[in-house]
Amino acid sequence: MKKIIQRSILTVSCSTFLFLAACNDDDKEYVSYQNYVSETTYNKDKMNNASSVNVMTYRMPTVSGETRIATAMVMTPKTVQPENGWRVVVWEHGTVGIGDSCAPSNNVFNPRFKNMAESLLAEGYVVIAPDYEGLGTAGIHPYLNLGSAAKSASYAVQAYKARYGHQVNGVWMSVGQSQGGHASLGTAEYENNNPNYKGAVAGAPASSLGYIISVVAPQALQKLVAEGHTDIAIGVYAELLAYAAYTTVGIKAYDPRFNYQSLFQDRSQPLVEFAEGTTGENGLCLDDMHNKFADDIRAFLSENPTKTVVDYPGLKSDFQSNATVSKFLTDNQPATKKINTPVMIIQGTADMAVPYQVTQQLQHDLKEMGTDVTFLLVEGATHTEAIVKKNADLVAFIKTHMPAR
Repeated sequence: MKKIIQRSILTVSCSTFLFLAACNDDDKEYVSYQNYVSETTYNKDKMNNASSVNVMTYRMPTVSGETRIATAMVMTPKTVQPENGWRVVVWEHGTVGIGDSCAPSNNVFNPRFKNMAESLLAEGYVVIAPDYEGLGTAGIHPYLNLGSAAKSASYAVQAYKARYGHQVNGVWMSVGQSQGGHASLGTAEYENNNPNYKGAVAGAPASSLGYIISVVAPQALQKLVAEGHTDIAIGVYAELLAYAAYTTVGIKAYDPRFNYQSLFQDRSQPLVEFAEGTTGENGLCLDDMHNKFADDIRAFLSENPTKTVVDYPGLKSDFQSNATVSKFLTDNQPATKKINTPVMIIQGTADMAVPYQVTQQLQHDLKEMGTDVTFLLVEGATHTEAIVKKNADLVAFIKTHMPAR
């Protein structure tokens, strides 16, 4: 009877203090893993230089003020563990969508990520790749939310350290591309006073979305159309609308009543809803979302032979002036304050998603605030090419500021 009571008390304690600790079913053992929950083996793909790839489940605070489960892939190198523990590089991924099926841990590796991860694993770094809040787990993913992305990274590192403390050195850096570049800069800001955080790499970081949508994109589309590159213009516009859809749907993660459909014109509204899906968990991933818009732009042009791509009824003209959107764009603009650790920014001149002039201004502003910025402008590289072409520089930057041993 006494043993039954002891187990009952233990069960209540575990469920009550779940955020603080993980409990063991043995009455005589209590192992504190703080926000770490569990791990399972990742089996969607192979990473040649990893001795293991697991999906770690952990707890993190969300944009809605709750504590929820999140997931991250954890890759351990085949190299010998340093005597004073593994150093960690956190990979913050680019746009995949906001549906649970889009989470990187539910898919094969993105080739760009795999290329970089293999290089870092070969050097002897543990690579942790968060799915982000709400991706692959309950809740809407708050796309391009700086605080959420930073916490997804920070709490993943905390969980890994909590579980494998004696094997982990404690120091870490972040790297990401596109949405992940935005996230890496956000992580650097969030960790500004953490002596264990050693620096950030950001490839084509998403920034100034309102300016891109209202000024840069229309000019670029008009230029492409004038030069006869209609197919390219369709692709660029479709991608931009997909980003806008994910951004506005993501606001519902903390403002469930937000009417994102009202920001789009009548023709586009039914398409935007595919970003959220029917539950907020089953929205379309980026390729499918892009194709939805691209197909409809082509249909629009076929139905209206005197119109061009720029005439497609996508976002309304008052997108930026919407109070909720305006606040979101302001609050989640990266690199608005000095970052205390070194930063590398990689940007292609042929980037049609994040124009290089936008990133050039961003890095200039960071330098003006006193941040130590290494800026690599990659001639002729597109949005996804630049970080791949500068992979060796990226790895060298990390090795300089955080040697693997």
